Amino acid sequence: MNILVAMETKPYQRVWLEEAAPGETFIYKEGKAEREDVQNADIILGNVSPKLISTGDKLKWLQTDSAGVDGYIHGCLPKETVLTNATGAYGLAISEYMVAVWLELLKKLHLYRDVQRTGKWCDLGQVRSAWNSTVLVLGLGDIGGEFAKRAKALGARVIGVRRTGTDKPDFVDELIHTDKLDEYLPQADCVAITLPGTTATKGMFDAERMAKMKDGAILLNVGRGMIVDTDALCAALENGKLAGAGVDVTDPEPLPADHPLWKMENAVITPHISGGYHLQETHDRIVRIMAENLKRFLAGEPLRNVVDFSTGYRKL
Repeated sequence: MNILVAMETKPYQRVWLEEAAPGETFIYKEGKAEREDVQNADIILGNVSPKLISTGDKLKWLQTDSAGVDGYIHGCLPKETVLTNATGAYGLAISEYMVAVWLELLKKLHLYRDVQRTGKWCDLGQVRSAWNSTVLVLGLGDIGGEFAKRAKALGARVIGVRRTGTDKPDFVDELIHTDKLDEYLPQADCVAITLPGTTATKGMFDAERMAKMKDGAILLNVGRGMIVDTDALCAALENGKLAGAGVDVTDPEPLPADHPLWKMENAVITPHISGGYHLQETHDRIVRIMAENLKRFLAGEPLRNVVDFSTGYRKL
């Protein structure tokens, strides 16, 4: 069986993969897979261009190195191909990023950084606390769940938002479904978006929905840029509706150099770097998931993180 590894791997990580599938043929392409590599692959580990994927008739299983799979759920895969994602790898890194940006905005650290460059010693006034605030977390998967735990540990009241399911985790004070979102938005001091990009989430936070948010709230988005209307976000920051926004994803992406969002004083923008391999533990977790799924696949056992093509979410 030909196993195409399309992601960066270190020597010790390759040992993990090869020990999980002894005797199989591994082809390492480190993000440079070509059409012939994809056409000959029975299994692909890592993300390759959906256009290349559509040429791989042999492909039995694609394991992405990302949690989001929006590029692969719209017909590019052969009919019987199983799709699994890397849910479980990113929660640590991205939740810590979210806490960092949230506290940066609450404590005006972004503004003090701006003032620092002018050489002025000045007091920018009152700040806010995570303690006793209300945090609305959209999506309680690995990333949203890990952020919710950290928000709870900082003394916040945490409201979790899910599409389905009624089991309330201990780290959530209240659990609601998406259809109740507008009812709860006015309560939230911080709204944290960790959702994938799907037809259901596209444009979810437009001008109308932002108008329902609490005055002075903070918006965090580490899901997909398409979820938030960027023009509406700029307007909400400019008119003071929102006190701040921390976004690691934007629409469009990359954000053009002349886009007004760059100039918004209370926007903290990063170029989709909260995940990736920036934290070594994330990289290791991704490869461990792949190795475990390799063992399962070759043994004919159910795989972890199988994606439901109709929703774009992991099957529960």
